[in-house]
Amino acid sequence: MVPFSFAGETFVPSAEGALYWPAQQALLVADLHLEKASWYARLGQLLPPYDSHATLTAVAAELERTGASRVYCLGDSFHDRFGCDRLPDQSRELLVRMTAQVDWVWIIGNHDPGFADHCGGRIVEEVEAGPIVLRHEAVRKEPRGEISGHYHPKMRLSVRGKNVSRRCFVMSSSKIIMPAFGSLTGGLDVRHPEIVKQLDGGAQALVPVADRLLRFPIAA
Repeated sequence: MVPFSFAGETFVPSAEGALYWPAQQALLVADLHLEKASWYARLGQLLPPYDSHATLTAVAAELERTGASRVYCLGDSFHDRFGCDRLPDQSRELLVRMTAQVDWVWIIGNHDPGFADHCGGRIVEEVEAGPIVLRHEAVRKEPRGEISGHYHPKMRLSVRGKNVSRRCFVMSSSKIIMPAFGSLTGGLDVRHPEIVKQLDGGAQALVPVADRLLRFPIAA
């Protein structure tokens, strides 16, 4: 994967939507939305009930690939505050194994306020890590370097007459907005006003593809 620089630090993005921070030996993921399918099932809308295990298996693969010793989950890790209680046994065992293996930090999001720790890890509102603040939703006038989630950004293009959509990272001079890592999450176009209004100078959509990092300018 191709690294990039932000706020004086080096980061390595993955096509799956994770971000590795070598200086902190930290893996960043956002918007896992675990147990989203079971939440909808309770409302009578049936979805394939495999989303949590698929997402957690993908996180485990990123941990093994990077060798990270810390994980920051940037909010909306569960689709609701009781999502951890509904995890199937196999998914819970995988999650508990990972939270015991590394320093695991849950940052609270708008979907999981009041989330109680039944799966291991630490629960916080936000984190100051070196020169950067990590939180769920971007704060427009934050003067520090900031990494957040919440908006599930996607880059949508027309390629040879076909519409193509890819999860992407959005970066400006002082912000990174992470894509949703969850397997059952939608996305907001990077040009949507809710994303654009958060950005300052030099905004770009970053799309990791194999051994390349594609960059698309965004008017902010």
